[in-house]
Amino acid sequence: MRPPLHGLFPVAGIQQFLAHLFAVAPLSLVQNPVMQFYWRNLPHLQKDFRAHFITFVTKRWWVLPDWARDIVLASCLHDHRSRYELHVAVVMPDHVHLILTPRVDEKRRQIFSLIEIMRAIKGASGRAINQRLGRHGSVWQEESFDHVLRSSEGLDAKVDYVLQNPVREGLVVEWQEYRWAWQRVDREVAAMRVQGMA
Repeated sequence: MRPPLHGLFPVAGIQQFLAHLFAVAPLSLVQNPVMQFYWRNLPHLQKDFRAHFITFVTKRWWVLPDWARDIVLASCLHDHRSRYELHVAVVMPDHVHLILTPRVDEKRRQIFSLIEIMRAIKGASGRAINQRLGRHGSVWQEESFDHVLRSSEGLDAKVDYVLQNPVREGLVVEWQEYRWAWQRVDREVAAMRVQGMA
């Protein structure tokens, strides 16, 4: 099985983009009121009040046992409606797909960052998995892939694409049979709530 992002980005293009970026803004974080850019090994872009498609992968493509996938899905759902509006979550055997829209942190009066959100999901699930296994160490690869959904892409189409992952991998015939697939049932309400935040 190929990694889900295999061949998606040409290495030379990323290197050229980063070289240009650092020449323009040599800091690790570029921010304006509606957009935040940061990098680790991959460039990351966050836009306020927009849905983000996120994929993160287990360390060394470790296949999560069923009980661990339960933990991961619970971790993804934990901060739904507090730190983010979760549109869909699918926990595959060795990676996770999410579509979420970060919410406003009322105390700080700013949008929760993807860094905070991913740290919470990966940290909580990793700790719980390691505790059950009686071990220490990373469960997840450091990086995650994130992509701001353009309005032309259509949130419903992307949600359906994510939900079809277990079907495409031959794990189930219908996505509804897959135990680790979750979608919000109130898609219309979610769209209105996110628009109302703007």
